[in-house]
Amino acid sequence: MSQRFDVAIIGGGHNGLICAAYLAQAGRSVVVLERRELVGGCAVTEELWPGYKVSTAAYLSSLMQQKIVDDLDLPRFGYHVDPKDPSFFSAFPDGRHLFMWGDERQTLAEIAKFSPRDAETFPKFEAYIERLAKVVEGLLLTTPPEFPPSGIGDFVDWLKLMGKLRGLSRDEIVGLVKIFTQSASDLLDDWFESEQVKVTLATDGVIGANGGPKSPGTAYILLHHCMGGVGGKRGLWGFVRGGMGGVSNAIAGAARNLGVQIRTNAGVERIMVENGRARGVVLEGGEEIAASIVASNADPKVTFLRLVEPKHLDEEFLGSINRFRIEGTSAKINVAVKGLPNFLAFPGAPGPQHKATMHICPSIEYVERAWDDAKYGRPSQRPLLELTCPTMYDPSLAPAGHHILGIFLQYAPYTLSGGETWDNLREPFGDRVFDIIEEYAPGFKSQVVHRQVLSPYDLEKRFGITGGNIFHGEMSLDQMFVMRPVAGWARHRTPVEKLYLCGSGAHPGGGVMGAPGHNCAREILKDGR
Repeated sequence: MSQRFDVAIIGGGHNGLICAAYLAQAGRSVVVLERRELVGGCAVTEELWPGYKVSTAAYLSSLMQQKIVDDLDLPRFGYHVDPKDPSFFSAFPDGRHLFMWGDERQTLAEIAKFSPRDAETFPKFEAYIERLAKVVEGLLLTTPPEFPPSGIGDFVDWLKLMGKLRGLSRDEIVGLVKIFTQSASDLLDDWFESEQVKVTLATDGVIGANGGPKSPGTAYILLHHCMGGVGGKRGLWGFVRGGMGGVSNAIAGAARNLGVQIRTNAGVERIMVENGRARGVVLEGGEEIAASIVASNADPKVTFLRLVEPKHLDEEFLGSINRFRIEGTSAKINVAVKGLPNFLAFPGAPGPQHKATMHICPSIEYVERAWDDAKYGRPSQRPLLELTCPTMYDPSLAPAGHHILGIFLQYAPYTLSGGETWDNLREPFGDRVFDIIEEYAPGFKSQVVHRQVLSPYDLEKRFGITGGNIFHGEMSLDQMFVMRPVAGWARHRTPVEKLYLCGSGAHPGGGVMGAPGHNCAREILKDGR
């Protein structure tokens, strides 16, 4: 064996890097092993075409925990987020539009164009969501209690959890139950009457989800996207300076400064296990790296079905991992343009609409029909589209006068019906998306210089995430908190002694938040060597 470390971390995504940095801060010798040529996982900036620096997968920031930013002093290493304002711009086929701004008065004036009643209700809705978000946020940096509890210590952990909920009112407790079980559509129907207001808010309930706005559980996905914030404002999202790679590069800089060794082009082929205990890893090519502890930032299926030999895991656990739902339905199209889309609903370019997340999804029914296609294995004929333009905040990402557009869309199922493949459908699907944008912004296609279409299949191949699922597994009630990834193993530990999970397949799930890496490091240190 060429080297020995206290901890070897598989995967240089942001969670793996955060886990490494905290362990190094506590005096452990740590190596991070990344199979690609750059760190960051899905939070990367890549120069896809000369002069165009693209956030290839993840594209906005909000969920990164402030504690992590402060603990690792990330601004010192270049981390900076520009708040997105306006937050949303929705264009509608009848020529109307809706902005949501950082300034509440401006937002209420916009909503009042569609419904004075909804404008009156909106501040109450925001306050309600904020109260629920605060409760859930309080769980993000905690370790779930053992489930099912088996000893007195486990019951104590459950009592501590109940103590956190003790101060909630009856309405808040009911709200929490609803938010975890309701659909985004049902939640919004309880509050609003305007279809335009509801669909603008509903998009957060289906982004990355394997379900439509009427699917139970999507209300929690909406709440998940309302947590976090930028510049102290809850629920606000922003663009990372330098692209999403700015997050990962800052964490990597902090980790290196603490003594972490980071190796790229170092794919792990196998986790070495002896007598039920992790002893290190074998790299592709055969190099062995010994470590007292191994933490995997790969998703649960990669970790347990590819990297650990089946003989080291019992059949019940393997069966649970096999049943873990992880197929994605999101696609990302990256576009270099020489001019910005000129929307019929709000002409002019550049304008405030280009600084927002630009929605093309005119109604809840439209999004639900898009999901109907996907659940039968067909890419949506008319998908929900979210467009962002990071160069409105950071012009250095593209040549002078040019821009980057990111198009994140629902739905593009990983598994296709009728024997189709993404190799056959990828570019025709991209063409269909461009045709839809052209309906709302005529002339758009003539502005395109380059494009890259990434289906879930492509996301899997490029970033190593099973099924192309951006959350490392569906974030449904039966796969969250004490059930993530499976019941009995939600505390970052695994059936293999000294093997831990530090990625988004562990609590509290997906998004560029860093909590899984932070929590895993704490549990490793708690267990000692």
